[in-house]
Parts: sequence; structure tokens; C-alpha cells
Amino acid sequence: MLNSIESNEILNRLPAHLQQYIKPQNYEDYTPINQAVWRYVMRKNVEYLSKVAHRSYLDGLKQTGISIEHIPNMYGMNRILKAIGWAAVAVDGFIPPAAFMEFQAYNVLVIASDIRQLENIEYTPAPDIIHEGAGHAPIIANPEYAEYLRRFGEIGCKAISSSHDYEVYEAIRKLSILKEAEGTPPEEISKIEKLVEELQQKEVIPSEMSFIRNLHWWTVEYGLIGTPEDPKIYGAGLLSSIGESKSCLTDKVKKIPYSIEAMHQEFDITKPQPQLYVTPDFAHLSLVLEEFANKMALRKGGLSGIKKLIDSKGLGTIEFSTGLQVSGNFENVIEFEGKPIYIQTKGKTALAYREKELVGHGTKSHTEGFGSPIGKLKGINLAIEDMSPRDLKAYNIYEAENVSLEFEGGITVNGEIITGTRNLQGKITLISFKNCSVKYFDQILFKPEWGQYDMAVGKEIVSAFAGPADHHSFDLITHKTSSTTIKSDKTVKRTELEDLYEAVRNFREGKNTKYSLQAVFDILKKDHQEDWLLTTEIYELALEHDPKLAKITKDYLEKLQQKRSNIAHLIEDGISMAETKLVSEK
Repeated sequence: MLNSIESNEILNRLPAHLQQYIKPQNYEDYTPINQAVWRYVMRKNVEYLSKVAHRSYLDGLKQTGISIEHIPNMYGMNRILKAIGWAAVAVDGFIPPAAFMEFQAYNVLVIASDIRQLENIEYTPAPDIIHEGAGHAPIIANPEYAEYLRRFGEIGCKAISSSHDYEVYEAIRKLSILKEAEGTPPEEISKIEKLVEELQQKEVIPSEMSFIRNLHWWTVEYGLIGTPEDPKIYGAGLLSSIGESKSCLTDKVKKIPYSIEAMHQEFDITKPQPQLYVTPDFAHLSLVLEEFANKMALRKGGLSGIKKLIDSKGLGTIEFSTGLQVSGNFENVIEFEGKPIYIQTKGKTALAYREKELVGHGTKSHTEGFGSPIGKLKGINLAIEDMSPRDLKAYNIYEAENVSLEFEGGITVNGEIITGTRNLQGKITLISFKNCSVKYFDQILFKPEWGQYDMAVGKEIVSAFAGPADHHSFDLITHKTSSTTIKSDKTVKRTELEDLYEAVRNFREGKNTKYSLQAVFDILKKDHQEDWLLTTEIYELALEHDPKLAKITKDYLEKLQQKRSNIAHLIEDGISMAETKLVSEK
């Protein structure tokens, strides 16, 4: 995909399994109406956010080159983001949480390149370029926050998901698309809303991914900074919502000091949030993140970590105390006295050390799965990994020797040793056998006729995490979206309205146009009575160029406010911005 877009050094580091989500921005697809929506939201936001956002926001707007007048071109943004060590890519709406976070780990900002419809100008449940470009991008100019974001991605992409998480993700993605699409039948939205509600209310044991997703939401997306009594906005969801950026600071929204307890607070992506969390500073975010990471299987390993991987039914990795890593789909664990004593994967499996696949131990060598004992030998206090060459010889663990190994808990390995593999510290990490049988009491785990048996060495499992140790070991180019964003229909009436928006834009920029402002307004009144945004733009220009038209358009807007109370405040803000601009220019 990078071959079809303008790349740079940061994007070139992205592995293929992340590149599969990238799509070209196709800047020419943005319509004049899209540009007007961007301009309205940005003008309104920047004026208001200059008073209530964290100081890094306005500084970041300048540093990232984001204009108020035009939807940002991502390739232009990339040239500027490069100076702060980041890059941006376009994607189609929501992508899986693990992929989203892994992009962050590579210092890459994921931007949904679509833009909200005029009807959803205050808030959209779907990620869009206003949310991502005007919300996320400016704040990463703060170095401390940018490092939090990168570190969050690095840890978050290792969080273990559940099959339930995937169901919820797919349902929410579909709901956000339907809510943002024009003309979706209410009964269709209601049906998917019911499904989302049922899934969210289903009693399941929360996964690591669900917990860290909550922490991401209450910081990166909907975070406040300062004190509960005097908070400032830094979360992208608030920075990009002209409705919620105001309502979030009222007493109607509860303010809670941010702590690790936020991981238990679920959220509804389609509605304004009833409570928000306030961090005293950006450094505190990193403290909470590390506190959460200490609870993850990534750092704890053990029996619970293996069970999380089995329950996830997804590709994961465990790491032995010797550093040997086993990646695959884990299907079984045998335990003894609360500890794992044998693990088994199913299907393609790969072995690695320090995130690099071991030569001769990729998925072609382990096509049917991999099983190995864990722990110490029975009656011997010294673990195999801690044995010196003299100890190994004494216990007959030596090349070309027939050996019988009995582990604590009842696993036995009998066979002829072919060779052993050592790590950089000289500890044995893997022992290969021929003519080998492995049993758990009377249960056969491996037969001699199955070929070479490779036994991992390690007295304990120190880590368990989602995904492979070496992403080159598996074919991860499997992304197929169950739903894609829905584009507006290009009707004759819609095309005419876009032409009118373009004419006004050209007039503002001093370009030739086939319509006068008066002509545009006359057509709007006659054929596009549901539109209000373009009239506010005509009013803004008429104040400077045609006082008579300015009075007519303002009267029209005021009548429209009375007829359409649901958008009266948006029209009022449009009038206010036009008059403020005139005063400031004088």
C-alpha cells in the first residue's frame, strides 16, 4: 500500500500487517460541503478551545500545519509531523484496537479520512478527519504526551483480547457507519443499537484489551487535565466535538480524578459521556499506564496468562524464563499446584528468541502445533536452564544420550537427545529429541513416529501476550472489513448544492465564479431550504461586500432558527462568527 501513497522514513518502518489497513486519502473526493463543515467546526473550535483546551493544543495546530480554512492534506501534514518524529496514515473508519495501538507504537497517527456529514456536525459516532486530524494531531506536538501515546501503543497492542471483544468491535463499527450515513432507515439503526447493547450487557470476564481500551478512551479520547474544579481539555474526542467540548465542562458531567480505576468504566461511543476523568498532568498518565501494565500477562506470565491466551482463541505468545518464545494458538495447559507444567498449541507455531524467529523453527517446521513441559525435574532442585555443562553431563542431558526426564507434576520425556540450543547467556533454551515419547501419566502427548520432538526449556512462564513474537513468522495479511463506510449518493440536487458551496468558496478566495452571492442565495431559498450552513457563509461575505444582502440573509437565518430549534444554536454561532470576523478585520 505504501507504494501508492507518499511515504517517509517513519512509514517505511511499518510492517506489512499494518500497511494492509492504509488507504490513499484521495483528497479530491472531499466536496465543497465537506470543506465548509471542516471550516465551520475549526473556526468555532479554535476560538472556543483557545480558552478551555490545554495550552499544547493551539501550539500544536501551528506545529502540525493544520489549517482552519481547508481539510488537511495528509501528505503535507506528514512533512511537518516528521519534525516531531511522527507520521499519519489514512484508514477506513474503525480498525481493530490492537492494530490501532500498534500504529501508535510506531509513532504513526491513524486518521479516518472521511469527514462527518453536515447533519452530524456537532458529534459523530464514527472516527473522521476532524476527530483525528484536528483532535489527535495537534496535541502530539507535546513531547511528554507524544511519548505517552507511543508507550500506550507499545503496551496496548500486547493486551490479550477475547472473542467477545471482536464481536463488540464489529457491532460498534457497523453502528457508527450506519449512524454517519445519510438516509439510513431508523429501524436498521435501532436493530444494530440493540445488538450493541446486548453485547455490552453480556456478562463476560473482561479481557486485558477491554480494560486498556477503557483507559485509552478516558485519556487519549476523552481526557481532561488539571483539577476536577478547573479542568482543561486534551482528549481528541472532546477537542473535535463542538457540542461536547462545551457540555463536558458543565456541572452536568461528573469530573473524577484519573486513576487505574478508570479501566472498569465502560463507555458508549454513540452518546455524550456522563462522566470524565481528570489527570493532574501528562506524567500521571504514564504512571497509571505502567501500573496497569504490571497487572498484564505481558509482565506476569504464569498460568493465568496462558489461560487468557487459550480463552482468546487468537494468535499469542508465551515466553519461558530462558527467553524462548512460543507463538501460536494455545489450546491446552496442564497445571499442577497452581502452576503450568505443560502447554500445547494447535496448528502453525513458531519459536523465537528476543522477537526473532529461531532458524529451523518457523511454522513450516511446526505445522501441527507445539507442546512442551515447564518447570523443574522431579527431585532435582536445580532447573535445567541453570545447569552448568558439568551438571548436564551428570544428569545425562547430553548429545546422543538416551534420557528419561520426569518433571514435577507428572510429565515424562523419554528419547535420544539430538542437540541443544543455548541463548546469549549460555543457558539451554531448547532440546531436540528423536525416538521420543512424552506422557502425562497414562496420557500420550507425543509419539516417536511423529518425528523430532523439540522441548522448550524454562522453569516458568514469565510473559504472555497477544500476537506473535516475530511478525514475520505468520501470514498476518488477513484484514477483511465486515463493513465499509458509506458514501453520499450523488443526486442531481446534491451536485447542484455542492456547486453552490464551491461558488461561495471561490468568491471568498477571490476566484472566478459563475454565480453571484445573491444568485446563490436565491437558489438556496428556492431549492435547498433544508441547508443552513451555506447561508451563514453568504452572510459572512455579504457583511463585507453587500450590506443589503447581509440584512436579507440574516433575516432568513433568524426565521430558520425559529422553524428549526434543533439547529438554532448552530445558526446562532454561524452568525456570531461572521460578525466577530467583520469586527476583527476592522
